[in-house]
Amino acid sequence: MSVDLIIFDCDGVLVDSEVISCRAHAATLTRHGYPITADQVLDRFLGVSDLEARLIVEAEIGRKLPDDFTSQVKHATLQHYADDLEPVPYVAEAIAAIRLPKCVASSGTPEKIRHGLTCAGLYDVLAPHIFSAGQVKRGKPAPDLFLFAAEQMKVQPARCVVVEDSVPGVTGARAAGMTVLGFHGGSHCRPGYADTLRAAGAAATFGDMRELAGLIGQIGTN
Repeated sequence: MSVDLIIFDCDGVLVDSEVISCRAHAATLTRHGYPITADQVLDRFLGVSDLEARLIVEAEIGRKLPDDFTSQVKHATLQHYADDLEPVPYVAEAIAAIRLPKCVASSGTPEKIRHGLTCAGLYDVLAPHIFSAGQVKRGKPAPDLFLFAAEQMKVQPARCVVVEDSVPGVTGARAAGMTVLGFHGGSHCRPGYADTLRAAGAAATFGDMRELAGLIGQIGTN
């Protein structure tokens, strides 16, 4: 196939932020009467948009969370970013080695994406081609965000390769008709996670960003 666009997820692919985000999300939910651990948030909501996660919780508890709940989670997350956030190892070198158009398609809010990429020193490398779930009707695992990104970049979905670290992300990209590479090198990834990503539909998996350019090259020559 001909590869014309690389679509990166953000959290867990570009920035090693999932552990930080889950910790902030769990603390905020617990404070509002929904006791949950960071590991449980990771298991249940990895790759899911903030809105989708909120709707799931509200359906379970039978009441609405505060109107500013999402803002509370975002504030708690961003508080930790400046001190704790790191880019995924070797991701800047991987991006530089890929001589193809690139964009970001993330379940995070625009502010969270921008802040995370800025803290990691990656925002200027990837801007302005950064898309968030808030720009589409349905977030991951629906294909909407990936299709929107491809449309904005003027590339056919079948010519896109997506780099994802979550099952909802892999599922959504596959539903969009795209090839997916599953990344399992983030600090949140547990043993055997590569098998989970392949079972969800990833064409290949990798745990080191130095492998990415070679994998994309293999797809382009198949």
